[in-house]
Amino acid sequence: MSRLINPDSAGKDRTRLTKSIVLAVRELARQSQVTEEAKDLAAFIVLALKSISEGIDVSVAAWEKRGYWVKADRFRMEWMWSGQYAEKMRSAILSEDWGTVAMLSAQIAQKFGKIVVPQNNRLGKPWVGAHKQL
Repeated sequence: MSRLINPDSAGKDRTRLTKSIVLAVRELARQSQVTEEAKDLAAFIVLALKSISEGIDVSVAAWEKRGYWVKADRFRMEWMWSGQYAEKMRSAILSEDWGTVAMLSAQIAQKFGKIVVPQNNRLGKPWVGAHKQL
């Protein structure tokens, strides 16, 4: 019997989510007022960062199985900020502190500064309706 290959790995999900976060941060920066779309954008960033944070252990499980402890710990430390920023931004959104949301989104944009998203992407608008999920 041949191997089963899962095309939806945690790494691919993380890549898709990071590109979506970059798009959402860019769109949030263009907003001049707090509208429903701005709330959806901020909530989507929180949900995506939380999803990235939850996928870290899945990603490093293969390395730990082979005994690459240092590599696994380095990866965890590299992405540890995602869960922390998600929680800070979530509490800022729920308390409607939009100054903090703007500051945190700028910090998130710095973390994802190297990610390139082409103009003609297939991501669409994944943030529509995210504020209700939060």
